Amino acid sequence: MTHLWVRAEPRAHESRVGITPQGVGKLRTQGFQVTVEDSASRALPTDAYRAAGATIAAEGSWTTAPQDAIIFGLKELPDDGTALPHHHIMFGHAYKGQPAGQTLLKRFRAGGGALYDIEYLTNAEGRRVAAFGYWAGYAGAAVALRCWTSQQRNETAAAVGSYDSSTALLSDLQSDLSGIYTRPTALIIGAKGRVGSGAADLCTHMGMAATRWDIEETKDGGPFPEILAHDIFLNCILARPGTPVFVPASAKTAQRALSVIGDIACDPDSDFNPVKVYDQTTTWDAPALRVHDTPPLDVTAIDNLPSMLPTESSEDFASQLLPSLSKLVDLSDEWSRAKDAFDRALQAL
Repeated sequence: MTHLWVRAEPRAHESRVGITPQGVGKLRTQGFQVTVEDSASRALPTDAYRAAGATIAAEGSWTTAPQDAIIFGLKELPDDGTALPHHHIMFGHAYKGQPAGQTLLKRFRAGGGALYDIEYLTNAEGRRVAAFGYWAGYAGAAVALRCWTSQQRNETAAAVGSYDSSTALLSDLQSDLSGIYTRPTALIIGAKGRVGSGAADLCTHMGMAATRWDIEETKDGGPFPEILAHDIFLNCILARPGTPVFVPASAKTAQRALSVIGDIACDPDSDFNPVKVYDQTTTWDAPALRVHDTPPLDVTAIDNLPSMLPTESSEDFASQLLPSLSKLVDLSDEWSRAKDAFDRALQAL
């Protein structure tokens, strides 16, 4: 019997989950054993999982789960250096040279466990089977707009929080814009993808003119002066080998309209980071990093943006992933491909 253990997320401001109670019920009918850790912060209530037939465990008890249990979470594990003997499903961020990722891989090597990185769960055509991208784009564009609004008032960008719905988020943004009668222009790179489509929809809902670029507009490798001519730049392209530099370090002092960069892809510590004016993520408490003063240039780069809309993003993601979770019985198809990616990364250490 396949045992899926859904762990609580220990990270602050993280209330998403990768499976709904309805999904638990479907896996149970397929013969799965499902354990769900209790969590005070999860957007979906523990009692609903209990009603769906899950066994409820204490928060953080996955470390003592049976050896054959597959541990399922979203964000990073506690950074305590312990060896990892289980198989884990999560976003590992470990295959692009990130220092923390290298440490994580060494923990798996020490414990004999394995990582099924959700980013590398792909179908036969190489497309990811499940992603939070749309909601990352939607929330990331909202954070960038709030930062721009703060600049118009000569204020520091305020802390961000989560919302019960996207409708509530839009209402809050409209309140922020009260008394500001112009709207910023935005340029979105990756506009045809999940992340870019979310960013574009937020811009549309807020009445912002958005230039939408994708592979065709960036294939010559740059430079891209058009980015500097817009008020907001939204990067929705994951850093990978061959990604062009969209914003060089020289942009800080260049003549520009650009005053806010929303790096929604958020890979500042990758060697392939296409936004060269910053090198660290921002946080919910301090969402904007000022990288130049006059004229101002701020970067927003929060790495768990979909948790701003935890219920909608969780339900959307879980519906995408559930068919793949059903294949955990034999670890075929996308799971085999994800394991191959892990094995290659481990060999490269």
